[in-house]
Amino acid sequence: MPARGRTNQRDGVLIALVASGLVTVSLTGGWLLGQHQALKAQGSPEGSNERQIALLQARLGDGSASNADQQRLIDLLIQQGQSQEASLVLERLADQQPQNWQLRLLLAELRRNNNDRPGAERELRQILNLKPDRIEALQLLTLIQLEQGRGAEAEAQLKTLLEASSKPTPQPQKLGLGLLLGDLRQRQGKSADALALYGQLAKDFPRDPRPLLAIALLKQDQGDLAGAGQALADAQARQPEKKDPRLDRVAASWGLDSLRENKKSAKEPSPAEKKPQS
Repeated sequence: MPARGRTNQRDGVLIALVASGLVTVSLTGGWLLGQHQALKAQGSPEGSNERQIALLQARLGDGSASNADQQRLIDLLIQQGQSQEASLVLERLADQQPQNWQLRLLLAELRRNNNDRPGAERELRQILNLKPDRIEALQLLTLIQLEQGRGAEAEAQLKTLLEASSKPTPQPQKLGLGLLLGDLRQRQGKSADALALYGQLAKDFPRDPRPLLAIALLKQDQGDLAGAGQALADAQARQPEKKDPRLDRVAASWGLDSLRENKKSAKEPSPAEKKPQS
């Protein structure tokens, strides 16, 4: 089992990749709630926020609050750390807008953040009842199941969805499901199974760099920096027209040379291979 320090480091890299858009599926959790909390640094002074909260709560009480008012109130309450109050407003708004699954996902994140995992799971099941392969809901549900020691249940659930998305040919949703299942298997200590799954995804989606990024993360977690660097370079090569400096920054954070330098040096002959000049 990986040491805690290495696991935390891996999660930090995952969060950075998710934030940059390079990886969209992982068991990091709380990404939507984090977006709302991040607004605090950009918001108004605390006293101003409190006045806005009082005003919006008054509108909510007299029935004059619009959907925009309620969403603003939820943002402010989350920023002020009043997650219980935010949950009450959000539950009402989610019921008013059943088609807006992001509201119910945020409500699930708030419930998990308040240690109400059964309540969070109920919200996620409502989303999945409408769309069983909604990857954002599956991410949080899988994380909750893992936290509760229900990893086998989570794995069976994802495996069933993955198999359904593979027939008759691989469907687009297979990629997200496979990446999520692979991340779960890594956390269960099944690195070989995860690597095999990532390899299959890389074959099924030959133009997408994400399976190779997952392989790079796995190899880096195992201490195989050479393998991680090669996987990152292969991921970059899948989209040569879109040179992405973020991959170089990831490589640098792992103590590797930039991918461009790696690629260049791989093409140059070693001194032993160079022919002596006459």
